[in-house]
Amino acid sequence: MNAWLLRAAGAALLILLGIGAGTWATTRHFRPLLDAEQDQGAACIAARDNLAGLAQEQGKALGDLTVAANERQARAEQAISEAKASAQDDYAAANRLQQDRTGGDQCAAATSIIDKELGL
Repeated sequence: MNAWLLRAAGAALLILLGIGAGTWATTRHFRPLLDAEQDQGAACIAARDNLAGLAQEQGKALGDLTVAANERQARAEQAISEAKASAQDDYAAANRLQQDRTGGDQCAAATSIIDKELGL
């Protein structure tokens, strides 16, 4: 029975030695590959975070441009309405000039009408 126990202990020792050697070989083979994959994963995460930040900045800049464009459009519309209002007097004066009829020399008549309109 002693021999049987000795054989079982030897077999268990060989099995443990095989497990240890297999673990060591596996670790030695796969550790560099795992490290490389972890580095690549970290680089991908950093790139993703960088792109997310850039996209956020771009979205903010686009929003700022939209606001600026809306403000420019509002100022342009206001300038157009002010120009139309100030042009009404000139338009009415031009219509009066066209409707006035004077006899004689056309140049003298035009000069007379323009001087009258300007208050000269």
